[in-house]
Order: sequence, then C-alpha cells, then structure tokens
Amino acid sequence: MAEVQGSGKASCVSGVQQGLQCRHGSQGINARSKLQFMMANGALVRVLVHTDVTKYLLFKAVDGSFVYKQGKIYKVPSNDVEAVKSTLMGLFEKRRARNFFIFVQSYDEEDSRTHEGMDLRTISTKELFSKYGLDDNTIDFVGHSLALHRDDRFLLEPALDTVKRVKLYAESMARFQGGSPYIYPLYGLGELPQAFARLSAVHGGTYMLGKPDCKVRRVGKVVRAICFMSHPIPNTDDIDSVQIILPQKQLGRRSDMYVFCCSHSHNVAPRGKYIAFVSAEVETDAPEAELEPGLALLGLIDERIIDIYDMYEPVNESSLDNCFISKVFFP
Repeated sequence: MAEVQGSGKASCVSGVQQGLQCRHGSQGINARSKLQFMMANGALVRVLVHTDVTKYLLFKAVDGSFVYKQGKIYKVPSNDVEAVKSTLMGLFEKRRARNFFIFVQSYDEEDSRTHEGMDLRTISTKELFSKYGLDDNTIDFVGHSLALHRDDRFLLEPALDTVKRVKLYAESMARFQGGSPYIYPLYGLGELPQAFARLSAVHGGTYMLGKPDCKVRRVGKVVRAICFMSHPIPNTDDIDSVQIILPQKQLGRRSDMYVFCCSHSHNVAPRGKYIAFVSAEVETDAPEAELEPGLALLGLIDERIIDIYDMYEPVNESSLDNCFISKVFFP
C-alpha cells in the first residue's frame, strides 16, 4: 500500500479516502527560524493584553538570564540584593553597583526629589555611570544585559532611556516572579500570528497572501544558528530555558551576540531535547565563523542549521498612510 505523509486531519482524511496509508509527521518540534523572548512587562505584552489576544495564548516565564564575561557566563543581577550576591563583581564594585540600582529603583521622572540633582534628559549615560564610579565590566552588563542595548552608542545618549530600560527589566522580573524578566509563548512564537489571525477573523479581518515586501529597506544581515541538543546549556544550573548575552566588548565586535534556549518546558521540543539559537549581526565576510563564541557555550550539539537573514526597517511615514511597520526584530 502506498503511504502519504500527513500533518493534520485534512491530509489524513483525503489520503484514506484514496486508499492510502497516512503517516503522521512529528509534532514534537515547534521551532521558528528565530527565537525571541519578550519582556514580561514590555510594550508588546501590554499590546497583547490590551487587544485581548491573550485569550488565545499561554505564556510561561523563562528560567534564567546570563551574561558572558571573559569566557564564562554569570547570572545577571537585576537589583541591589542580587548585585551584592553576584560573582560578577568584586566587593567594592558591588557597593557601587548597589547604590546605582537603588537610584534606578527609586527614580521617578515626575518627582524631582528622586533625581539626585541630575537631569537624565540632558546628561549622557556615560556621565551617569561615572557618578556612581561603575567600572567597564559593570557598565557592560548594565547596558547590554539589563538595558538590552545592542551596541555602545547608548553611552553618549541621554541617560533617561537607559534608566527606563533597567527599571523595565526589574519590573518584568517582578511580574512573573521567575528567574528572568522574559516570557515565551507555549508552543513557540508561531502562536503569536495565529492568535492575531483568530482575533482578526472574529472582527471580519482579511489577509493578503503572497505579496512582495513594500515600504521597507534592507539595513543589514543576521547570521543565526539553530542547534538541537540532548542537554541544557552547561553552567546554567540545568535550567530548561535561558538567554545569554555576549556583549560586544567581550568578543571584540561592534554589536552583541545572543544565545537563547528553550525545551519541553515551553512545548517547543520533546522531553529531553533542547533547541538553542545563536545569532549576531553580520560584521565580516565569514558570518558563520562569527558565531563560534556562542556555539562554544552550548556543549555537544546533535545537529545544527545555519542561515543568514536580511534585516529591514520601514521607509514610509506612518502618520501619512496609516501603515505602521515595525523594524525587524533582532536577534
């Protein structure tokens, strides 16, 4: 008897009607071409809640957030208490970092009493860090692992944005009481467009498929490795989901590298299997080689897929044509 590969009820029924034996494909892997966690109290989550699309989605907190320093990874401290316990810093640096975190946690843009005589709209982030005497390593993890800046341009920009970003990190940590500020949909990112499609259909929305991209321009490329493993990432306390940020200075790059890992805990892989993503902006003529520092953190890899993707940004004026296009999400 002939066989046909089936992935759903329609293919099964049609195959059986024609006298074929239907064989199901594996439903254990829910991997997209990219994996990106969301801040638990970020703008995207607030949009999901506001539009009520969350009734079609289930989220779960990500277990850990780490930063790369001098060839090793460390848990990212996000408040004054964790800063004191962190092995990222020496004793005196911990005190300085703790004072900085206390300032950030108490800062209120509308209350000048919390500003400590500084106008964060005019002083640079570098000047703010200098006030608290933070060293380069601490600046690295605050700017890249807490504020989630992708390069060091933020140091010359007004400090207010960075302070807001660090506060968002702490607020997101508190929202789900997890080991990181990130959340991820059960069954993967593919649930997001599916949920919006269902919500849109309820309100009579329609879709145009197979249309070329428009009103955007290419601004660069991303190289990304999708790695399938049979173990969690080493040195992460065997947790099932994690993000690791490799700051640019630690790698001698112009932008950061990112490592994400998910598993059965988010229903994206069979039990005992892990999917890790290593991604970076392409900066050389050998993009695959650029990923080596991130790949080296993963341990034994069962199989990996490496591809290169274009990055885009909008070129239209949304206030004129009511077409709102986001920049490409990276990593």
